[in-house]
Amino acid sequence: MSELAIKLPAYANQTEFNLRRWEEVLADPSLVGIKHRIETDRHGHIIMTPPPGRPHGAKQSKIDRKLGELFPDGEIVTECPISTSDGVRAADVAWLSPALSQRTAGENLLAEAPEICVEVISPSNTEEEMADKKALYFAAGAKEVWFCREDGTMEFFLGADGPAVAASALCPEFPATIEA
Repeated sequence: MSELAIKLPAYANQTEFNLRRWEEVLADPSLVGIKHRIETDRHGHIIMTPPPGRPHGAKQSKIDRKLGELFPDGEIVTECPISTSDGVRAADVAWLSPALSQRTAGENLLAEAPEICVEVISPSNTEEEMADKKALYFAAGAKEVWFCREDGTMEFFLGADGPAVAASALCPEFPATIEA
């Protein structure tokens, strides 16, 4: 597990805190219409990053469509907010099983990570940042975390500490490359 998950001082109930803080963020009129991606840290501080470029969004769309073809049941969410031990993080693309989708219907923030969390790597992302996100998603309950590299190469992880594997266990038909 990433050192981040070990070092974090947790609030008595981090998920409860994240849920409450996320509702405040969503209700804040000063944040309406901001084009930046908004996440929070474990203390509820807002973290904003500029929206990614067109190639990033194109990869998100292609991953979304391919997951939809291969998993016609369940739910696919882009920019999916997930409560983690280090605040709210947004997966670029997430797949929720029909059961998880039904259990969480209508929720603005998922207290349990979707089964598949996908991150499209941007030039500004560091390896350390991505390792931390991967660890946070697994700690929140993800079954798999996928990375889509800048060249479109997919990496599939089945555990926080394990190496990338050749294919997803949940969706083995997913291609090894998304056209950039």
